[in-house]
Amino acid sequence: MCPPRLAVLCNFLLLVISPATIAQDLPPQPKIGAKVCVASVANASTTSAFVERLTERLTKSLKQNKINAITMNSRTTERHPLELSTENGEEAKENECDYVLLSQIRDPRQQSLGEPPAEISIGGRPPSVDASDPLGGRAVYRENLQVSFALFRIGRFKAVLDASVLERPSANVADTLLPAMDHEANRVDHELKKY
Repeated sequence: MCPPRLAVLCNFLLLVISPATIAQDLPPQPKIGAKVCVASVANASTTSAFVERLTERLTKSLKQNKINAITMNSRTTERHPLELSTENGEEAKENECDYVLLSQIRDPRQQSLGEPPAEISIGGRPPSVDASDPLGGRAVYRENLQVSFALFRIGRFKAVLDASVLERPSANVADTLLPAMDHEANRVDHELKKY
């Protein structure tokens, strides 16, 4: 019997794991050349972002690192912490993937329950001091964005990698987040090469 919080993950495992696999107790990592299914990036922040473009960039960066990666149609959940959805599991099984990579854009001020923390502001926020500021030093309020990501090995409850990248927004948020996808791909590459 699974606790309600883990029900989705339990359903996923029942779909993906055969009884023979459970008996074998999977090794922590599969063979070299493992296939990574990349779920569409989720945007759990209030900042608009082209998640399709970011997902494409992430998959492309993984491939440039010589990782066998494909983009899935299923999305990353907007809940935190990141968990595999039933759709992620079914699609990963169809594509015969060894891993599923979930990615989510978050405001680092968000609490784990998804609500921003209460803020007290005296005198307002400080203006941007960025020399490349297109508004010439006038008050610009920019928040850092965080890209949280988790790499799940098929057949495992716990992520083999659960990390985040913090990026300071530029004038164009999409341009800011593209390098974050490259950083994420490099971190995944590093993790996969450990074994």
